Amino acid sequence: MGDGLAFFDIIFFALVAGFLILRLRSVLGRRTGNENRERWTPRLPQRAPTKPGVNPVPAGDRPLPDNVTPLPGREPVAASGSPLDAALTQIRLADTAFDPLRFVEGAKAAFEMIVLAFAQGDTAALRPLLADDVYENFTAAIKGRQDAKQTLETTLIGIKTAEIIEARMEGRMAFVTVKFVSEQVNVTRNAAGEVVDGDANRVTAVTDIWTFARNTRASDPNWALVQTSESQ
Repeated sequence: MGDGLAFFDIIFFALVAGFLILRLRSVLGRRTGNENRERWTPRLPQRAPTKPGVNPVPAGDRPLPDNVTPLPGREPVAASGSPLDAALTQIRLADTAFDPLRFVEGAKAAFEMIVLAFAQGDTAALRPLLADDVYENFTAAIKGRQDAKQTLETTLIGIKTAEIIEARMEGRMAFVTVKFVSEQVNVTRNAAGEVVDGDANRVTAVTDIWTFARNTRASDPNWALVQTSESQ
């Protein structure tokens, strides 16, 4: 598979809707919406059961098969031989197109687009990007905002860092957790336009921990957001 196809495989919305991508890109950097902690509180995804008597061989102890090409010389995402490196290798064994560095770039794009869609209350845009539990929580938060007749404004100044901190395979499902540190300006206004929370003149560093998952046996290349939390 060519580099071009491998790149698009790790963009989480991938080929979901070309028109959506263009529309979102046109407004990146001008984001308004809710940055309340409640927005990132879905239920934990169910872990796949482990078959009794079966102990998987650590990925670090298994050679890459012939159809998995070594990644070009770049700064590694994880230290060689570390548990994270072994876990990422397991994912590469299951999905030969997986590239951790490109995954991080795709995760950053997904982070921006999901934050924007949530901020605008765009549930249609969120649907293909989120697992069911996360989608239910996001839509509940959007409805609560609308019922309260509040305007929740967020300016995403930028993503300072994004790094993979955990990965695992559970059966055919791959899970990758990314730590995002972003700079944001958050303001909540009531129906009269009065500020009830936040400060329009204050830039805050926010740390979010997001886990993405994908069925490595599926033809669909998309990854979905399955769990979120905000670092205290």
